[in-house]
Amino acid sequence: MAAETLTTPAPSSPTTRKSLANSTFARVARYSALRLVTMIVTVTIGVYLTIMIANMGGYVDTIMRNEIRDNTTQSFLANPAFRNLDPVVRQKLIQAKIASQEERLGLNKPFAVRSINYLRNALTLNLGRATNMTSDQGSKEVRLILLERLPATLLLTGSSELILFFASVFIALSLSRKYGSFLDKLTIAFSPTSAAPPWFYGIFFILIFAAILKVLPFGGLVDSPPPDNTVDYGLSVLKHLILPASAVIVSSIFLSIYNWRTFFLIYSSEDYVEMAKAKGLPPRDVERRYILRPTMPTIVTNFALLVITLWTGFTITETVFLWPGLGITLFRAIGFYDTPVIVGSTIIYAYLLAITVFLLDFVYALVDPRVKVGGN
Repeated sequence: MAAETLTTPAPSSPTTRKSLANSTFARVARYSALRLVTMIVTVTIGVYLTIMIANMGGYVDTIMRNEIRDNTTQSFLANPAFRNLDPVVRQKLIQAKIASQEERLGLNKPFAVRSINYLRNALTLNLGRATNMTSDQGSKEVRLILLERLPATLLLTGSSELILFFASVFIALSLSRKYGSFLDKLTIAFSPTSAAPPWFYGIFFILIFAAILKVLPFGGLVDSPPPDNTVDYGLSVLKHLILPASAVIVSSIFLSIYNWRTFFLIYSSEDYVEMAKAKGLPPRDVERRYILRPTMPTIVTNFALLVITLWTGFTITETVFLWPGLGITLFRAIGFYDTPVIVGSTIIYAYLLAITVFLLDFVYALVDPRVKVGGN
């Protein structure tokens, strides 16, 4: 009796490839679904905490009610038509006006209910209307207020942060080849200067270049009145951009170079790098293949997080330079207890951060073959 033989598909057969593809798709889909659920929960918790903090647990409602009561009472007392009314009648009119104002702002509902409404509107990007702030066109729409300030913030943060990032990476890579050189020691010596924030350097730059030398403007986005010619307008904006952008770059450049230089030095001492050097490969090929390639996920992560932080701006730096961006807008919103503007800015940043973190897992798999999406 002949023995039965079991035939196993070859590794390269269509059946095996199809099975591997289905397994990979199922693994990626399962991982993506889990990550999306986790991020939705995280964003929801973060936004709700922002709402609670912005409202001081409901204490802002008390402040707004007191302001409505004081303003309404003062307006009635200042109006000659109501001075001669019977005090009881006048008080009823005042209370009716106060109740109307509180109902218009939703203050007649408990804060717990209002916070849930805030959360639902924020998660659906229904940013609503600001309480006290307005755009330059007089609109109270939070969306218009934020969009109006966004270009100025992107100009300042984009130019300064991108210059800072790429300059730090390339200078650090160069210093990693010259470990112990004069420039390397100089960078280490100046790295503590990054302890001071950008606005600190900004004040000194204003004193030196605006007040004493009078070669650059004190602040603002453009000259007043703004030039009519497009070229002159652009040059005016560029002139106003020099001081705030320089303050941001100078405040972080040395520490950033030092961090990246140390990071590249760690990878430069790996055995495979020494092996590549022993084989006689040119230094440029060694850096590109054996140093930059393994560090690419970290570089991509830092760049991606840098891009989304462009949305937040520099709150105090923009205030010092009177730069009309999102940073100074958020600073004013906090001072005005304008919860919709604070929450609107936070929810957009939270969404950008969640999307970036989600996409980074797939980018890692593209730049580093060792990374498997959904793998252990």
